[in-house]
Amino acid sequence: MSDGATRNDESYMRMYRQMRRIRAFEENAQKLYLSGKMPGLTHLYIGQEAVAVGICEALDRTDHITSTHRGHGHCLAKGADLSRMFCELLGKSEGYCRGKGGSMHIFALEQGFYGGHGIVGAQVPLGVGLGFAHKYRASDRISVTYFGDGAANQGQVFEAFNMAALW
Repeated sequence: MSDGATRNDESYMRMYRQMRRIRAFEENAQKLYLSGKMPGLTHLYIGQEAVAVGICEALDRTDHITSTHRGHGHCLAKGADLSRMFCELLGKSEGYCRGKGGSMHIFALEQGFYGGHGIVGAQVPLGVGLGFAHKYRASDRISVTYFGDGAANQGQVFEAFNMAALW
């Protein structure tokens, strides 16, 4: 997280290390999934690490994000703990959602991560609602919503954009 930091070699190295950390997490998650040790499904974020790290680097700790079914990288880039993330994936009570969210439904509210969502585009109205809450409270926080091309043509996404434009 930047919290207003200027760009220098140190910040570039921090971002690079964060991207490598996310990649290593995803590779280990894939091994756990393929070995049958992880319940449910998993959708990996391999190859997209720079998106999460770049955006979260520009955010403050108090800003909020919502994510997709490929949310591991976003959650980690926002500051989530690796151990608690793995506990969540493995269905352990020490996970962020006490092991009940699994891979696609992790919420880490203390990091400002308002979840990965398995329904295509479901996170967009939530992100718009968080943004409205910030505006309503005259907060300087922002809300960022990650979504892919599959969500871009969903009705709830269009409606959320219409609401955001009105607000």
